[in-house]
Amino acid sequence: MSATLQTLLALHDTALPAIGAPGQEWLSYGGLRALGTEVRAQLRRAGVGVNDRVAIVLPNGPEMATAFVTIAQAAVTAPLNPAYRLEEYEFYLSDLKAKALVVGQGDDNPAVEAARKIGMTILRLHADTAGPAGTFELTAEGPTVETAGDAMPDADSTALILHTSGTTSRPKIVPLLQSNLVASAQNIRDSLALSQTDRCMNVMPLFHIHGLVAAVSASLAAGGSVWCAPGFDALKFFGWMKQATPTWYSAVPTMHQAILTRAARNADVIAETPLRFLRSSSASLPAQVMVALAETFDAPVIEAYGMTEATHQMTSNPLVRGTQVPGSVGIAAGPMVQIAHEVENALLDGTGEVVISGANVTLGYESNPEANEKNFFDVDGTRWFRTGDQGAIDAGGFLHLTGRLKEIINRGGEKISPLEVDGVLLDHPAIAQVVTFAIPHPKLGEEVAAAVVLRDGQDATDQEIRTFAATRIADFKVPRKVIILDEIPKGATGKMQRIGLAEKLGLAPAE
Repeated sequence: MSATLQTLLALHDTALPAIGAPGQEWLSYGGLRALGTEVRAQLRRAGVGVNDRVAIVLPNGPEMATAFVTIAQAAVTAPLNPAYRLEEYEFYLSDLKAKALVVGQGDDNPAVEAARKIGMTILRLHADTAGPAGTFELTAEGPTVETAGDAMPDADSTALILHTSGTTSRPKIVPLLQSNLVASAQNIRDSLALSQTDRCMNVMPLFHIHGLVAAVSASLAAGGSVWCAPGFDALKFFGWMKQATPTWYSAVPTMHQAILTRAARNADVIAETPLRFLRSSSASLPAQVMVALAETFDAPVIEAYGMTEATHQMTSNPLVRGTQVPGSVGIAAGPMVQIAHEVENALLDGTGEVVISGANVTLGYESNPEANEKNFFDVDGTRWFRTGDQGAIDAGGFLHLTGRLKEIINRGGEKISPLEVDGVLLDHPAIAQVVTFAIPHPKLGEEVAAAVVLRDGQDATDQEIRTFAATRIADFKVPRKVIILDEIPKGATGKMQRIGLAEKLGLAPAE
């Protein structure tokens, strides 16, 4: 049987709960499979075939989860951020060559305007809020078009297509096959020992690979259930936790830090709803935060390492309590993971660029031979993908990242890892969050800077923080500028972004 999302879902008992949400009854696996059949018929009537691309612009919640799962069984899904502006939608929808756009029944957002300009089919999602969570119907706006053929996707069909998060260059298109999606979901299921008794409370954005694969797809690969929160809200997190009774959740570090700030006043909920583990991915989890989470929830904290081109997960810390290594993103958890020379196409021991190879790795960027030439290479018949991250693998097989290659600060030839400086500054008792980044320097090229958020009720000056750092790291690594903020600017998925931060804070000219 070929590895597709449909065959994955067919493995589980129809009566098991699959998708949940606040105030709604559970959608079972049988109900989810039936919904998939109905959605495929609705797409075909709207002229959407197996290889057509369907952009999905919906808020977080059960309908976004089921729209992804069901549409991916019939066509190519392309989830997009609901916060984009008109110009962004015009770019992404055109670049993706999307045939149809799925939006809510009453939505009149910029995505709809962009789709109409391009001449796309608009599919309205009518949610059945009185029925099981995630139940919906799709209807095409406007005149009926010719019905599409009812071919089914196979393992080599594209299931999901996403853009990389470009910083200074044009975002690249990453097509992920049905086989990539299934392999990654199974890798995560296996590394976390997920079973049908597990329930994930999803707080990650479902236009992002982390939420789509780690929370939704891996849970469904295990026969487990996903309770879909309407986004992330630290003020509501523990109320949702009490209602959902999850065994785990996955989030980015900034979300974990926000949860920690409200944990003490919700100790009763934590005690009544014991988690089997917590998972962190999509950005480096400071060792101090990992330790605080483990102590607060009395559960192991599993830091994993993922990216879009790997259909999310590449490495993961072990599950057995006490075997996690704070500051490491764990051991290979699916694909092969090695270190390569940063310029030459050769593997090496020591510090270098992290490279991966495996069934969950994309075959290549779409219509971008230059990027493929730069990012993929062969060694003895094995095709390796360059992640753009620098790191080293220790004797125990644990990968330690030193940062994105393009984020490493080059101070007059001295290379500085922002992650190392982050870790030092987070030991300061007054600092809650920190992101170290480069600022321009007229002679050295780049200089070290850090943006910090102080803990509630704590005080520290920029000079005190610099003095603290100077006792722990070499002088050339000490931030020459420390900016104290109420909040550090974050990207759409909640990650703090080093590249571009100098410009955002007015410390460098905008490009």
